[in-house]
Formats: sequence, C-alpha cells, structure tokens
Amino acid sequence: MLIDIALDAMGSDKSPEPELRGAILACRQLPVRVHLIGPQETLRRSLSSYLDGERLPIEIVHASEHIGMEEKAAHAVRAKKDSSMRVGLKLVRDKHVAGFFTAGNTGAAMASAKMVLGALPGVDRPALAIVVPTLSGTPSILLDVGANVDCKPQNLEQFAVMGELYARSVLKISRPRVGILSVGEEESKGNDLTRETYPLLKQLPINFIGNVEGRDIYNGNCDVIVCDGFVGNVALKTSEGLTRLVREMLKASLTTTVTAQVGALLSRKAFNAFKRRLDPSEYGGAPLLGVRGVCIIGHGSSNDRAIMNGIRVAAEFAQAGINESIAREFTQRPDPPLSGAFNLPIQ
Repeated sequence: MLIDIALDAMGSDKSPEPELRGAILACRQLPVRVHLIGPQETLRRSLSSYLDGERLPIEIVHASEHIGMEEKAAHAVRAKKDSSMRVGLKLVRDKHVAGFFTAGNTGAAMASAKMVLGALPGVDRPALAIVVPTLSGTPSILLDVGANVDCKPQNLEQFAVMGELYARSVLKISRPRVGILSVGEEESKGNDLTRETYPLLKQLPINFIGNVEGRDIYNGNCDVIVCDGFVGNVALKTSEGLTRLVREMLKASLTTTVTAQVGALLSRKAFNAFKRRLDPSEYGGAPLLGVRGVCIIGHGSSNDRAIMNGIRVAAEFAQAGINESIAREFTQRPDPPLSGAFNLPIQ
C-alpha cells in the first residue's frame, strides 16, 4: 500500500526544481504516492522533462497561488486562499492524503496548519520539533524551535508530553529522558519560565531529568529538550551555522598539504559519513506537533534529498499515529484542565 503525501511544490528557495527531483527520488525509493501542489501546467511540463517517459506514482493538484519567503505570514495566509500550502493542508484535513510537507515560509506554514487543521483537543499551542544528531549515535528531539516565541509554563508542559510521545513512537526510545533547556542544572537556575515549568514536569509520569544545558542537545545525555520557540530557534540557527563551519574547516584542513591530500583520499569514506551525520538534509524536516493532521516543515534551502526525506518523515509520522496518541493522552486531562495532571501511562 502506498502512503499518500502532499508536497508543496512551490515552497523552497529554488522551487519547483528541488521539489520535483525530491518527489521523483521519494517515489523511486519509498512506498509513497506524491501529490505535487502548485500551478498545474508549469508542474506538468517540468515533471515530464524529468521523468522522460518513466511512470511513477506522482499526481499534480492545481494551486494558483504560492506564499513567498519574504511575505508576512498572517497577511499572506488570509489573502491567498488558493496557495499551495493551503490546498495541500486541505487534502490532509479532508483525509485525501496522510501528510503534508513544505519547505516554504515557516510562519505561513504554521499559521496555515493552525487555520486549516486546527489544534488537537487539549493542546493550547502546537510546537515545532526537530531531530538532532548526538555523540551517542541516538538522535534527540528539541522543541519548540520557532512556533511560539513567547510561552507560559503550561505550554512547555504540553511540549514535554508531545516530545516524549514523539521520541517513543518514532525514535523508538522506550523511556525518553526529558529535560528543560536552561543555564544550569540546578532547579533554581534559569529564568521565570524555566523555574515555573520545573515543578510541573516533575509531576508528570515521564522520565524527567531536570534542567539541561546547551551542550546536552548534542552529547546524548537527554532525549527530549524542551524550551520556548525563541530560545529553540536561536539554538537551531546557531547549530546550523556551526555545522557548516565545522564541515568547511575540516574540508579545508584535509586539502592544504600534499600529506593531507593523501590523508583526505584515504579518509574520504569516513569524511562522507561525517558529513551525512551533520547534514540537515538527512533529517527531512520538523513536524508541527499538536495539530489535527501531519504537517512537516523543511528548510527553504532544501535540496532534492532533503525534500525526499521530508516526504519520508511525513509518511513515518502518519504511520506512527503520533497525532492520535497525543489526542488520546491529552483528552485524559481533567476538566477543567489542571497543570501537571495528565494521566499518562508510566513507561
């Protein structure tokens, strides 16, 4: 059985070329049917030139508008009712596809998802989660990385629950360690938000390990790192810059001398493996947790491989039933809701 995934063909910085190539890669390597969303005639002509007669499970769904990277999200979402984002998310809402992926305007994607799909019962604010590599070899989850720049303690409490579910269901970590990103490990450290969130997470039946610091994002000591969207986005963008710096410096160091050039040839396989571990295109995209449907958001600079992996993540997310799990556990909250009173199964 093929899994139907809607792809915003007009999202990335260089659209629609990376999307078309990524869709072709996905359909060759994954059990998916891709629904390309965008201007029908343009996509049909370009797709035909890439396929050259090859038959793949790719369909085109017309959308007459698209939202650019520089557009203000709130205005664009309201004004462009036939945007490729909105059309794709409607396919998710109406159960025509299992999930949606876009490498477009992040703010517009989140606003469109909230408007078209709506939040799950019991979720005040959806959160954007990313999977990051660690020294231990097991990836960790960082959330929120930009959906909510201003948060209350109960928001972080909900992020912890959703991230813990994601780690169990998708990363297959049996008892994820959950921590709050702060400036020190002691309970008293941090700002008002982290200090007020700490006791709420202590009451949850999850494996809460307390405060964690920035270095713990990548050392493998914590599986789910919770923070507000402002801090998370700064951490994400800083990490992206550092990753590129390390790759380029290492590459330069391996090619500066004759001896190094020989070493570079001998270590090319190891260097390529190193690049893959740090390459954001291998991780596909960030799921928007807490909405009524699967919405994965990728980077605007996504190449064809990143698009393919975004489609893969959307399919895996749908198969794992993350949204259904979040809905079940949040609807077990008392009415009226009480902070820290989730009736979650103890793992």
